[in-house]
Amino acid sequence: MGDENPIRTLGDYSKPSHEGYKNTNELPEGNNVDPNQHLKDFLKLVDSLDLNGDNRERMRLRLFQFSLCDQASNWLERLPAGSISTWEDLTTRFLAQFFLPRRIAKLLNDILMFQQHQGESLSEA
Repeated sequence: MGDENPIRTLGDYSKPSHEGYKNTNELPEGNNVDPNQHLKDFLKLVDSLDLNGDNRERMRLRLFQFSLCDQASNWLERLPAGSISTWEDLTTRFLAQFFLPRRIAKLLNDILMFQQHQGESLSEA
């Protein structure tokens, strides 16, 4: 059994340590992450690098894998090599894979049930 409070020397305190630090970002569990929000957050970060057009697209494609975890990371790894060559293709496939069917149904229902009431402008409706 180890001592719960070992005696530390002054030298121990002068060494850098990551002990006791926690990640302040708390990620939602499972499928609770909105894929559109994930893409928006990712683009905000990568586009802050201020790269030109060709480099921006290449950097987005290279870095996107590091923004994913769990099921999404596994999905990307299972895609055939070379099957994605543009950012548009990647985002289209990502959204098709992870945009929840119930959300699609809700949005479709909202569109189908849209009503403009008497005396209401289109923008108000």
